[in-house]
Parts: sequence; C-alpha cells; structure tokens
Amino acid sequence: MTRLLVECTHVFQHPKVNSGIQRVVRNVVNQLPESLDGVECIPVVMLKGKLYRVLKLGALNIPFFDQLMMFGGRLGRLAHRFWQGYQRLDQRLTSRFARRVVYVVYRLTALTCFSVPLRLIDQLDQYQLPKRCAPLQHQPGDQLVLLDSSWHTDFFPFAEQLKREGVGIVSVIYDLIPLTHPQFYDTRLVQVFNEWFDWITRTADGYVAISATVRDQVREEVQQRLGTARANQLWFDYFHLGSELDLREVTAAVEPRLARLFETPEPVFLMVSTIEPRKNHDYLLDAFELAWAAGSRARLCIAGRVGWKCDALLARVRNHPQLNQRLFMFNDLSDTSLEHAYTHASSLVFPSFVEGFGLPLVEAMQRGLPAMGSDIAVFREIGGEFMAYFDLAEPQSLADLVVRFESSGQFPAPRDVADWRWIGWREASAQLAERTLRNLVDVPLMEERQHANCP
Repeated sequence: MTRLLVECTHVFQHPKVNSGIQRVVRNVVNQLPESLDGVECIPVVMLKGKLYRVLKLGALNIPFFDQLMMFGGRLGRLAHRFWQGYQRLDQRLTSRFARRVVYVVYRLTALTCFSVPLRLIDQLDQYQLPKRCAPLQHQPGDQLVLLDSSWHTDFFPFAEQLKREGVGIVSVIYDLIPLTHPQFYDTRLVQVFNEWFDWITRTADGYVAISATVRDQVREEVQQRLGTARANQLWFDYFHLGSELDLREVTAAVEPRLARLFETPEPVFLMVSTIEPRKNHDYLLDAFELAWAAGSRARLCIAGRVGWKCDALLARVRNHPQLNQRLFMFNDLSDTSLEHAYTHASSLVFPSFVEGFGLPLVEAMQRGLPAMGSDIAVFREIGGEFMAYFDLAEPQSLADLVVRFESSGQFPAPRDVADWRWIGWREASAQLAERTLRNLVDVPLMEERQHANCP
C-alpha cells in the first residue's frame, strides 16, 4: 500500500533555524494530515543510512540539549563562512607555495575549531533521538517526498537504495535560482546545487514546485537535461504555501525599538527578507532616497537576518544619514515582533530580482497589509490585481508609488487587499499531499517488479 513519507531531515537536525525553507518545512510537517483518501502521511528523517518516523520535529525544550543544538547550528554556519573565506583567499593567491600554506592552516583550524566540536555535539545529540524519532521500515510502493533542502544532506546513496527497493521519489522544488541567477550566490553553493539537481533529475519520479511559475521552469530544465522523451515520463505539479507565523507567542514582548517605530503617524514601509543580493535592498534604498528628496516623510523598515554578499549594503545602511530617523533595520525579530510589524505597517515592499514564491507577500496580504512588489511572474501569480508593481530597471517607479500612496491615502492597486484570500498551512500541507497522490500511477508490488525483470 502507498504511504507518503514526507522528509524533513535538515529542519529536524536544526530546529531553531527559522528562515524561508525551514519555515515551510516546519509548517507543512506540523500540519500534515495523518491520512488522505486512505493513504497514510508520515513525516520522516534519514539519518546515517536509516529511516525514522518523526515523533517531534521541534526541540525537546530541555535547556542543555536546546543550547547544544543552537550552538551546533551557529558553529556549523560559522564553519561554512570560514570555508567561504578560505575559498576567496585561495582564488586570490597566485603563489603555489602560499596557497599550500593557507590550505594547511585552513585544514588544521577547521579540524580543531569546527570538525571535532561538531562531531562531539553530534554524539551528544544522539541521546535525545529516541524521544524525537523512531525507526521506520519502508515498503514497496511508499513515496518519499523530499520536502526539505536536501542539497545540504548526505543521504543520496540511501535514497537511491530506497528507490531500488520500490520506493518512489518525489522532489519538492522551491526555486532554481542558483542555476538561473548564479551571480547571487557563492560559487561553491552554485556547484552543490547543480550537482544536487543533476542527482534529482536522475532519481526523482515527479516534482512538486511551490508555484506554477517554478513548476514550468523545472519542467523546462529537466527537459534540457534529460531530453523531451525522458522528461515526458515524469510528472510536474505545484502547491502554494500558507501564511501563519507559527512561532508567534501572544504573551511575548514586541521588540521595544520596533514598537516605538509605529507610535508616530508617519507611514512605515516594511521589507521582510534575508539580506542578500537577490533581494535587491540597494534598489530599495535608491527608491526611498528619491522619495525622501521629493519630500516624503515615509519611513523604511528593513527586517531580516544577515545573509551573504551584503557587506557593502550593510555599510550603506549603517552609515546612512537617515538611519534611525527614516531608515530602520532589525536583524533578529521574533515571529511576535514580525506579526506586530505586519499588522501596523502601511505597506510591504518587496523588490526581489527573482523568487520561487515570495512568502512575505502572503504573510503580509493575509493580514490586510497591501504589498508593492517587483513586476515578476511569480508575484503576478500570487498577488494578481491586489498588488502594486514597480519596474526593477527604474527606482523612480517605486518612489512614485510611495509618494502617491502617502499623499492620497489610496493604495495604488486595481483591487483592495481586503478582498484577497489565501490558504493557511493546513490547507497548504493537504494540497501538497493531494497533488502528489493525484500524479501517482499504481505502484506494482516488489514481487511483480522482480518477476518483470526475470529473463
């Protein structure tokens, strides 16, 4: 009998991380129906070549283990940044001897400061595993839905083994941006993502994207890699993401500096995203500088953790003459504070060059906050006539929208965001399961496969 095994390995191992994909995985898994049309839906993780049923996706709230996991996550991210720094230095060096010396120093430092401590943390973490997951035996006909960011993991050989033993492989695709826009990422990440997608095209039986826009891009990319005839044997579908902030705590305090921002009557335009080149914060600053020069009293609030390739942008913000007057930045807001920002801002602004979905759009609009966004296909798919769009080639187009909204009080979109409706995470999770199942053909039993392979 078919079962949906929804994989969430990376989030299981890093439950305190709360950026885009992690938020999606956590919400989909936590809202996953126990069964759908008689098909059991099971959240699973793959650890050291074994399959486990997830009993608790989040941390156990045992202070020692929680702090250990948080420290391990931070140390892992620091190790990655250290590796990135080594890569950049290695590319600049021309002397073979100097490159060798730097490599030896890097390896010794990485071993003593990162590898050994991370292995010790992993060993200590094994003590809490029985309370968070239990061994699960796969069956022929099971469908392994790779929901999490599987390019981070090392379970490829195990997944291939499962496929050989009759388990179908379904890949959830968030976007193809490292392939289509590699300039926004570190060279190594682009390489890793490309290698992962090569593996996915060889391994997956079907693909579920997070938007129709991405689904079409995935189909095209798979056709290019496998050829039209082979790609036509696969299936492609999509589901949409939900909108609730699941970590919001009603009794938690709002960041005081953020709360004060909304105590005065001037409008606040909110940007929510990781700070990295693809999100186009420089365009945002250019547009608001034009608006301020035209007499606008609007304030710009940038909310998001610090990402990569953003040193120049951060310096621009921190040295800006309007900082803490009309320009504000928050890099570690809780869901409670983010909810406060969504419900008190005048508009969301989202100038991304490219997105797979645009989660802040639905988070904002579902709360009645109108949104201004880049004129790109996926934003049109989500926002339709309820959003205002601007030209990424011309910051003045966003400045004009800001000034017009500020002066008229009328949001510059054809339709009122009050009439816009979107699904929640429960519906999104069910949608993923439903659209996966509707694409499955009858899965033969292992015995039938074995007989079919007989001479």
